[in-house]
Amino acid sequence: MHSAKNNSLMLKNPKLTVVGAGPGDVELFTLKGVKALQSADVVLYDALVNPELLEYAADAELIFVGKRKGCYAYQQEQINDLIISRAKSHGHVVRLKGGDPFIFGRGAEEMEIAAEAGIEAAVVPGISSSLAVPAYQNIPLTKRGSSESFWVITGTTRAHKLSEDVKLAAQSSATVVILMGMSKLAEITACFRESGKNNTPVAIIQNGTTPEERIGVGTIDSIEEVVQELKLTNPSIIVIGEVVRHREQLLNLQNKMAYAS
Repeated sequence: MHSAKNNSLMLKNPKLTVVGAGPGDVELFTLKGVKALQSADVVLYDALVNPELLEYAADAELIFVGKRKGCYAYQQEQINDLIISRAKSHGHVVRLKGGDPFIFGRGAEEMEIAAEAGIEAAVVPGISSSLAVPAYQNIPLTKRGSSESFWVITGTTRAHKLSEDVKLAAQSSATVVILMGMSKLAEITACFRESGKNNTPVAIIQNGTTPEERIGVGTIDSIEEVVQELKLTNPSIIVIGEVVRHREQLLNLQNKMAYAS
């Protein structure tokens, strides 16, 4: 004889909700994301997810499927299998990913896998680190007179090579934001030097929007030395463009006003 709990479990429809956890600061998580976690039966979460968010899923099974220092808890195929098996056995699976799941997060792929298995799939957008991390350091990706557009590029492609888009971006006047690019920093700066951008400002922000946030600022020619001096590592975001100067300009204005008062 099945218990009432087992009966309710059997009646649940299999569902996947891919949720963006935002850049790290829990206060940047969306209300819709909170509701998804509260209704979750299983949560599959990544390494860059702030663990405080898991408190919203108090009644769910929590499974870490992320990558830390090159070590995978699960390969992508295994994650896909978990999504399908847990949705069919438990009901609502929330796939919790850092940033926004559609910005280099493989969220679209996982939704397709679920849909092919006959599982309902939905997405809850998250605030991308590509936008929020520079903003927390007072770096606007667009600013009148400095930048009319911006690129967001992955530093490392599926083939573990530098994206060809970096070369194209280096030829433009746009702000360039590169995610997962620290291992390719020398190649990135070389692309910008080839375009005569030696003195273009660069900011590298590690652990953005968290209490451990650190920043190094320089130019295309000096940023590698700055990284070595400050020992900046992943997870970091690289921001290249004239908008990086806004941070210092704003600070100077604030200091001037404080001195005047």
